[in-house]
Amino acid sequence: MATATKSKTPIDAKQEIEAPLTDKATSAAHDAVDALSSKAAAAENGVRKGASSSAETLNEKQLAAREKLAECSSKTRQLASENPLATAGLAFAAGMLVTALFRRK
Repeated sequence: MATATKSKTPIDAKQEIEAPLTDKATSAAHDAVDALSSKAAAAENGVRKGASSSAETLNEKQLAAREKLAECSSKTRQLASENPLATAGLAFAAGMLVTALFRRK
């Protein structure tokens, strides 16, 4: 199968040669895209570093909160075992308060 090639007419050749405005616009567009690309890459890296740092901080805070909860639970259990009467009184008062709040509806 023979392939047909389009030969350039003198007008086409002249238009290719004399297109400095198009070439200038194309070059400017490419430069703008390249500059935007490098700025976007820098912004993406900054966001990734910030997210990673936030995740690490969140993990540290979560660990500290778990330790504090375990410490408070231990102290509460100790207090309840040392003062069973006061614990029963507090439980009764809390039950009365919750019941009073639900009855108001």
